[in-house]
Parts: sequence; C-alpha cells; structure tokens
Amino acid sequence: MRIVIVGASGNLGTAIQRRLLGDGHEVVGVSRRRPAADEPYSSAEWHEIDVSRAEAQPRLAEVFRGADAVIHLAWALQPNHDERAMWRTNVRGLDAVLGGVADAEVPQIAVASSVGAYSPGPKSRRVDERWPTGGIATSHYAKHKAMNERQLDRFEEGHPRTTVTRIRPGLVFQRDAAAEIAGLFLGGLVPMGLVGSLRLPWLPLPTSLVSQAIHASDVASAFALAVERGAGGAFNIAGEPVLGPEEVARVVAGARPVPFRREVLRAIVWATWKLRLHATDPGWIDLATSVPLMSTEKARRELGWSPRVSSTDALAEIMAGLRDRAGKPSSASLRGSGALRV
Repeated sequence: MRIVIVGASGNLGTAIQRRLLGDGHEVVGVSRRRPAADEPYSSAEWHEIDVSRAEAQPRLAEVFRGADAVIHLAWALQPNHDERAMWRTNVRGLDAVLGGVADAEVPQIAVASSVGAYSPGPKSRRVDERWPTGGIATSHYAKHKAMNERQLDRFEEGHPRTTVTRIRPGLVFQRDAAAEIAGLFLGGLVPMGLVGSLRLPWLPLPTSLVSQAIHASDVASAFALAVERGAGGAFNIAGEPVLGPEEVARVVAGARPVPFRREVLRAIVWATWKLRLHATDPGWIDLATSVPLMSTEKARRELGWSPRVSSTDALAEIMAGLRDRAGKPSSASLRGSGALRV
C-alpha cells in the first residue's frame, strides 16, 4: 500500500513509519520541514507542507494522489499562550487535509484523535467509543480535539465513499521522544535530566489524577491494522494498567503518593505558566482529572489489536529518556508536530 503520513516527523509519526515500512508498505512523509540527514527515515520520500497555511490543500491533494490511505497526525501543542496560532494547525489544518483527501479521492483517512476529545466522564468504570466527544472546556487541546471530531462528522456525511478512521489514544510515550516532550511541556527553564532523575519519599498528587498511557509502538500498530484492514469508525487505544497516583508516584519518583487538592495544584500550575516558568498550561490538569477511562474492547475485537508494552513500562521509558536526554527537540517538533498526545 502507498500511505501518506501528515505530521510524520514527531513521536507518533516515526513509530508509525517504523511499523509500516517493516510491513513492506510505501510510506510518504509530510511535515513542516524535511528531516535532517541524521534523523530517522530522512531518505524516504518527503514533502515540506505547513498544513496551517492557506495554500496547503492543493499541495496536499497533489501528494495524496494515488495513495491508498492518508494518516493525519499534525498537531500543535505550542505556543499554548496563543490559542489562535494552535487553532490554525489543529483545526484549519485538518480542513486542509480533508479537502486534499476529497480532491485526490483517497479511499481512507485515519486521524489521530484522543481521549482528550471526550467529555468529562467516570474514573471508576470504562466507557466505549460512544461516549460524547465534547472535550474539556478549559483545555485548548481538548477543545480543538472536539472540533476535529465535528469536522470528521461533517466529512463522513458529505463523503460516504471515503472510510474515516479515528484513533483515540491516551498519553503516548517512547524513549526517543523525551527531548521533544521536554521542550513541549517543560520549556527551556526546567532541566529534563533533573526531572528524569527525580527521587522523593512522597509525591503530592490529586486523587482524581487517573489516566491511561500507551507506548508509541502500540499506537502505530493500531493505525497499521486499521489501514491494512480498511477499518472505519473510532477506536480507543490504551495500555494496562490504568495509571493512578500510586503508579505515577512510584514510576516517576520512586515515591508514595500523598493526596493533594486539585484546585491547589491547578493554581500553582496556572501561576507558574503565566510567569512562563514552564510550558504546561492549567488546562492539562483539568483534562487529566476529568476525561473518562476508555475501554479498548472494540479495537481488540475488530482490529485484533492488543498492547505489547505496559503503561507503567511506557512511562518508565520516557522518564529514563528524560534522565538520559534521549532524542533531540527538532525545530518542527517545538513548533508543534504532535509529540505527545492525550
């Protein structure tokens, strides 16, 4: 199959390339800039296209012609002090990709959605793909993911001959993305090596900080299976076990969790973000403590998918990567190629 990946140079894009190339597919990469000569897959076919630009759609359509499927990953997590700038990539960018898919008559489009697209939900039980996708109102990320879901709804209705696939993963980790993730979430003032080496007796965490994580290779597997099978619809993708305060404290700092009020943590994050001491806006606290736990039964049943890496091992891998300063923050990544998804 000939498969075009939009946003191919980030954390998830490189993992999907590894999987598809290993399966013998022809892969075409699209990103804001061509990878440097020493970066993975720099010798593959690449096209430099910024999906946020007005001229993106016709250029994308030209690249998409003859493709069996398009995988869309391009996403801006920064600058999160400028939501309009992120919107141009996250929302207008998807419109350009969908327009290019329609113009080129590509049979399938697979989009990286997210658990962040879901409306607030339970932490005590798991929800399936029918849970409402209204996002979290105070999170830029979640609002844009919810907008994407509506864009895909409209596209499906207007283009019934195109298979639309929505992959909704939890937090996506891999070791080689450590520097990229540090740049996107910690900023330049917080030493990534110090964060990765953190060891404490106790770690204050809200009891509602319960989330799901997945290794990038397992998300790549879900995309590959969906494209190879021509499977449409939405699929939740997450590893096991669920990450609660106990698991996070142990893996991140070798610590025991201490209950900490969510409102206090949010206020601290808001103040330090406003002062630009780090790059994580307070909407991420709201998202992490509000989105539901996902059931992955549909992906297991319809795609034959199952995670090979535990969520705790995926988290441990990114912490080790931070400690060892693994990977490097490319300029494209720091402008927002979707290095980490939730």
